[in-house]
Amino acid sequence: MTHRSSLRFAPVPAVFGSLMLCLAPAQPLAQVAKPADTEAYQPVPPIVTPGRRDGDAPSDAVVLFDGKDLAQWVAVRGGGPAGWTVADGAMTVNKASGNIQTRQVFTDYQLHIEWKIPVGITGSGQGRGNSGLFLASTGAGDGGYELQILDSFENTTYVNGQAASIYKQSIPLVNASRKPGEWQSYDVIWTAPVFGADGALVTPARVTALHNGVLVQNNFVLPGETRFIGKPTYKAHGPTPIKLQAHGDPSAPISFRNIWVRPLTR
Repeated sequence: MTHRSSLRFAPVPAVFGSLMLCLAPAQPLAQVAKPADTEAYQPVPPIVTPGRRDGDAPSDAVVLFDGKDLAQWVAVRGGGPAGWTVADGAMTVNKASGNIQTRQVFTDYQLHIEWKIPVGITGSGQGRGNSGLFLASTGAGDGGYELQILDSFENTTYVNGQAASIYKQSIPLVNASRKPGEWQSYDVIWTAPVFGADGALVTPARVTALHNGVLVQNNFVLPGETRFIGKPTYKAHGPTPIKLQAHGDPSAPISFRNIWVRPLTR
């Protein structure tokens, strides 16, 4: 005959449970965060002396035009001397001699350039003070990526072709144009496209631009090179010149001054 035990197990007293918790290994305390944990002291940024006035070239800039000569520029057609006119600290487009571009080539950069539509400009739409800043010149003629220059002060045209547009691609955020006879400025941050060894696009080009100090292109991603007709596409290229356009419209030629560039490293 089997006998069942009448013993019962009493619950562990609360005092004993507390004692067991006290004897358990101590958990490490969380490290206290300090301001120094997120302070960096290397690498030390290089010192660059800014220009005395806004728009003046800083100490590390490559000066492309200082009002004296066109030594930093060549004709796109044939590669000879740039045939534009220099007078009174400015260079003026010579439409007969065609586009000009820099002797040096660039990849990523910061660019400053000033331009002026002449007083008494005639014409309308795209036929009024037309030119272009090609942020990367990829071939003869108008090959490359164009930031449009145009008299857009009370002059109507298609909005992706007005001043400060990425031509036929991106409408400027605002129209910050000054009237003819007044100097205007573009300040541009250009990030060139990257291509693989097989020529395929790895990362597209991007551009941020200010027109007369006003943001007009905010890190716009370009779908390809400028096309007057058709959709933009990419073709592989390396470092490129910066190009200025001698547009063939019949209006009076425009002028440029104070052009400098700061090459940027990735």
